[in-house]
Amino acid sequence: MAKKIVVIPGDGIGKEITDSAVAVLKKADEKYGLGLEYEYHDAGGTAYDKFGVPLPETTLEACKAADGVLFGAVGGDKWDNVEPSLRPEKAILGLRKGLGLYANLRPVKVADALVEYSPLKPELVRGVDLVIVRELVGGIYFGDRCESEIKDGHERAWDLENYSVPEVERITKLAFETAKLRRGKVTSVDKANVLATSRLWRRTVAKVAEGYPDVELGNLYVDNCAMQLAVRPTQFDVIVTGNLFGDILSDEAAVVGGSIGMMPSASIGECTSLYEPIHGSAPDIAGKGIANPMGTVLSAAMLLRYSLHEEEAARAIEKAVDKTLEDGFRTPDLWKEGFTKVGTEEATKVICDRV
Repeated sequence: MAKKIVVIPGDGIGKEITDSAVAVLKKADEKYGLGLEYEYHDAGGTAYDKFGVPLPETTLEACKAADGVLFGAVGGDKWDNVEPSLRPEKAILGLRKGLGLYANLRPVKVADALVEYSPLKPELVRGVDLVIVRELVGGIYFGDRCESEIKDGHERAWDLENYSVPEVERITKLAFETAKLRRGKVTSVDKANVLATSRLWRRTVAKVAEGYPDVELGNLYVDNCAMQLAVRPTQFDVIVTGNLFGDILSDEAAVVGGSIGMMPSASIGECTSLYEPIHGSAPDIAGKGIANPMGTVLSAAMLLRYSLHEEEAARAIEKAVDKTLEDGFRTPDLWKEGFTKVGTEEATKVICDRV
């Protein structure tokens, strides 16, 4: 039975990098008989220009009916003066809400060929292979807020952090299931020495852990975790945390790898999940054929793994990317003397040849 993938190129370099990912998926399909079909839809600034809204209802409905969504990037200077409620970035928020995207998975795996690109010493970064599981629709970002009020004669603003037990249970179970596919270790990150929500978080995580006796659970305060990511990142397998802490820690962890052009992500949904690289739309290089497609290609591998359960094909794509790097091919963002500089299309062809 055919499996439908909705492709949303978006803005800037979005079309170039999603075209690359689809080309690699088609090569994997030839080898493993995946039965993939593709349907293209607009979102972001491109959709605003065509339809007057950043997320057309037809795009959202197509995503709901798909087996997985491959997303490029949205945004750009062109739409800086658009009404805030219609800015390209609203497409992402609309997709999160419409698809129930409750968790973001951010893997950080440093290929041996890219160790030298990390700001950390080689002996610290070699062997890093972790996943941050971030709760995506709760916490302080989605709590009640007040932009301005007068209290005791002074202006103040506030944001309310809150989590329910079901929200924490859901994200924790995903983290433990992810760890079962990896090295069997979960680190839960909170601020339970200060925050009431974190104390509820820690109690709930401990309760969920009872159902996973083969997975090791550890707890860290968020400040300590931030430090440990910088001094000994190889200790981590799966990190699970709330929305605010996850936002910060996942960006810190991405720097460990040395290039955001290499970093994929998955947003797990209640019906359909969405896969995208973590970098932006890079309008300054759009159309020049020099964008690094590897983060998007690796996101496509995650789509195969988490949405289609095609582990063998997913690993084949990941190994093809590693082999491309080992063989010395570099897009301009990674190029140094002694390596072979390639553009987006050539890098894609090299990866396809190695699948």
